[in-house]
Amino acid sequence: MWVSDDGSQDDTLSILAEYRSKWPNECLSIVHGPRKGFVANFLSLSCRPDIQADYYAFCDQDDIWEANKLQKAVDWLQTVPADVPALYCSRTRLVDADNHGIGFSPLFEKPPCFAHALTQNIASGNTMVFNHAACSLLREAGQAVAVVAHDWWLYLLVTGVGGNAFYDVAPILRYRQHGGNLVGMKTHWLARLLRLRTLREVWQGAFRAGNNRQLQALQQMRAKLTPENRVILDGFMQARNRWVLPRLFGFWQTGIYREPLWSHLGLITAALFKKI
Repeated sequence: MWVSDDGSQDDTLSILAEYRSKWPNECLSIVHGPRKGFVANFLSLSCRPDIQADYYAFCDQDDIWEANKLQKAVDWLQTVPADVPALYCSRTRLVDADNHGIGFSPLFEKPPCFAHALTQNIASGNTMVFNHAACSLLREAGQAVAVVAHDWWLYLLVTGVGGNAFYDVAPILRYRQHGGNLVGMKTHWLARLLRLRTLREVWQGAFRAGNNRQLQALQQMRAKLTPENRVILDGFMQARNRWVLPRLFGFWQTGIYREPLWSHLGLITAALFKKI
């Protein structure tokens, strides 16, 4: 286990030191993050050359893993040749602070692909397990990329280069929701509030600005993309800056989409107003 402490102000380091003293040597390694936010922290850890493994899993502090999480992921990953970038992810079960079930994350029914990854991330980092070939993509891209999220970035890279991504509809993780954690909540009244917040961010340009950053990062990895995905990427980038009708037609040609239906309708609306 590798832990990157990104400047915590609580007892994190002392708690980690206590665990490290009880575990066998080299079972727990602690490093200091760059203090530039969670994305930079995850990427800086992922890009460390001294971390070498067959498989990797991101872990967030509020998650409760089901007992079979790693086994299910590795069982699938072992069906993919080791030199092919592969990524396992899943749906999540939402629970409250006391581990009582309160719902599920959205169910995605279409298979993961690059055209989907351009506008939506279905691969939640807390469910991710990926092979060394996928981790090598992160390291080649580097830790300084200004992407929206580390997990979305890995989903883009793996699908972009023609790797394998698998979305498990069976939850293998309990995602705790509590007073200090609103991200990921998709149930009861707060879901409506979060949708409104998302719409506001799209209208104010945050979604388009995020796409700008990720497209710039993808251009740096362009040589790694499959020929088909380079065509999709070029079409997407060109369509974003066209007049409304050619823009909509261009997006349709690329095959981009979001799930579920209400989210895809929101994507079409954003395309109309040049907010993608």
